[in-house]
Amino acid sequence: MKPKPFDYVRAETEAEALDNLREAGEEARIFAGGQSLMPMMNLRLVEPGILVDISRTAEFAYIREAEGGLEIGAATTQAELQAWPGLADRLPLLDLAIPHLGHFQTRNRGTVCGSLAHADPSSELPLCLAVLDGEVVLRSARGERVLKAGDFQLGLMTTARTEDELIAAARYPLKRPGEGFAFDEVTRRRGDFAIVAAAAAALNGTVRLGIGGVADKPTLRVWTDLADADLDEELNNFAWDLGGYDDIHATARYRRELVRRLGRSVIEEAKACQN
Repeated sequence: MKPKPFDYVRAETEAEALDNLREAGEEARIFAGGQSLMPMMNLRLVEPGILVDISRTAEFAYIREAEGGLEIGAATTQAELQAWPGLADRLPLLDLAIPHLGHFQTRNRGTVCGSLAHADPSSELPLCLAVLDGEVVLRSARGERVLKAGDFQLGLMTTARTEDELIAAARYPLKRPGEGFAFDEVTRRRGDFAIVAAAAAALNGTVRLGIGGVADKPTLRVWTDLADADLDEELNNFAWDLGGYDDIHATARYRRELVRRLGRSVIEEAKACQN
């Protein structure tokens, strides 16, 4: 299938992009990499009247340290973030997760903020944002607001962004001294959507475990001074709280078992990596 006819605007400036969103309202969609949006348009799952292209808007093309984290502009691709020189040392969790995100070709076009906007519950970047307690910067002609990850992604492909807003940037907190991280996922093939993804951060006796691919959005569980003897019981409770579902890829029972096994694995790895 092909998309329905639509108008196209290439925004030269941020102000131009925001003005188009204000004028077009629900008819507009922001286009940066198009790796999620274009397939959905081809399948007629979304039918925008106008695409506002920000892929070459210089104001959105940056990676910089700000507000205690790494701020990534809306036009920055996943490949550009992966190639950022300090990623392994400053943001180890993203360094571990990005190679699982699609394929080399899609990372060259897909943007970091576009993945957050798409809000797929199996996606790696929203999961990492939740585990790191990151933020999303929303901007419109009316002004700017900043939302925590848990307040931004509301459910399956549903966010708190309003019709006239775009995701101007994402902020991922940088590694703190002594913090350890781990990431793993199970897929049918490398680069496919995760059946279950798990990400963990450990620091000073506190463990943060995020699970993607089971609930309708990344789900976080935080433990303080959790004894090793209690970990299996806690993971089992977490798995049952998430519930899971049956589809052509896996059963709910299998997903719960992956939560238990991947959860233990990434927690142990994150704790071992603390330095």
